[in-house]
Amino acid sequence: MSSVFIKVFLFAPKTTHRGKNLCSPRTLRLHTPCLPSPSHPVPPPMAAPAATHIQRPFLLIPSPPRPHPSLRLRFLLPSPPPLRLRRRFPLLAATAISASAGGGEEATRKAEKARQLQKRILVGVAIGVGAGGIVVAGGWVFSAALAAVVLAGSREYFELVRNTAGGGGTPPPRYVSRVCSAICALMPILTLYYGRMDVTVTFSAFVIAISLLLQRGNPRFAQLTSSVFGLFYCGYLPSFWVKLRCGLAAPALNTRIAYGWPILLGGQAHWTVGLVATLMAISSIIAADTSAFLCGRAFGRTPLTSISPKKTLEGALAGLAGCVMTTVLLSTVLRWPRSPLSATAYGILIFLGSLFGDLVESLIKRDAGVKDSGSLIPGHGGILDRVDSYVFTGALCYSFIRVVLPLYGI
Repeated sequence: MSSVFIKVFLFAPKTTHRGKNLCSPRTLRLHTPCLPSPSHPVPPPMAAPAATHIQRPFLLIPSPPRPHPSLRLRFLLPSPPPLRLRRRFPLLAATAISASAGGGEEATRKAEKARQLQKRILVGVAIGVGAGGIVVAGGWVFSAALAAVVLAGSREYFELVRNTAGGGGTPPPRYVSRVCSAICALMPILTLYYGRMDVTVTFSAFVIAISLLLQRGNPRFAQLTSSVFGLFYCGYLPSFWVKLRCGLAAPALNTRIAYGWPILLGGQAHWTVGLVATLMAISSIIAADTSAFLCGRAFGRTPLTSISPKKTLEGALAGLAGCVMTTVLLSTVLRWPRSPLSATAYGILIFLGSLFGDLVESLIKRDAGVKDSGSLIPGHGGILDRVDSYVFTGALCYSFIRVVLPLYGI
């Protein structure tokens, strides 16, 4: 036993564990049976357990598309199923993912519509405020602003006529359309200083007809009609707004606002019949368009005409009611016209003129195969899309005030 102890003590490795000498005589005497020996061999290492099951392949299912983070609508989208369910039920996972993707597209579409509506409202309010200031200013400010609008609108009109060439139409040459646009832009200015545009329109139509008949190639009757109608639609009719605003210079003595109007801005004499009639017409058109849009979108079921499929009979009736109510309310505040019956007739005439102008512009765009006349105004399209309701209304309002009201009193 002593020889075994001496051999182990001499040849054992000197290691320590937690400050204890594992090769000390006391430690070796206590742990001698644990040392490798023929009687206590070292057990072989344990082998890895055999596989008892077959691992399933990993099923990679792509996550559903998400909308842009700026939309802030992630919390509205249905979340895909957990990964363990996607592995066990791939068909269910695919269905859920497709539904989630569809919900994302629907949410994105709704957000885009809401953003366009918000832009349209903001731009409309800005245009309304600017137009109100221009109308109140009157004079050359009103005529110059109207001339700029007429120039942009006439260019859009002849561009629409040019688009009808794809459907078999024959647009006029470009130099003719440019000359017509320039003449239309001059008509409001000439109306302010000369009052009548009959001679100007007649002479312009004659010159354009001669230039079209003498052009090279084969002149078409459609070229003549589209050019002359452009002079009438884009130049002559809008000039009646200058006659309505600046031509009716009789003071509206019954207007309450006129008594407190600052002298630096014209005083009481600034509030004429033309100013009151113009403000009333513009406000009534805005009320008619807004009422027709909201009620037609919510309750519209019966189509009004095939020219514009989105217009409904319910929306038209709501627009008529909104227009008449606005006219009667403003006549009560502004004390013009004196009779509620005259105010009601004035409101009905304004609505008919705005509706007819809207339908005419829809017919032109339908022949051109476009949705909007242009893209100048964000959220509204082109100039004609915004002022189509005003084209015929100015002439009707001016004729009503000059012809009908003097017969029955204002």
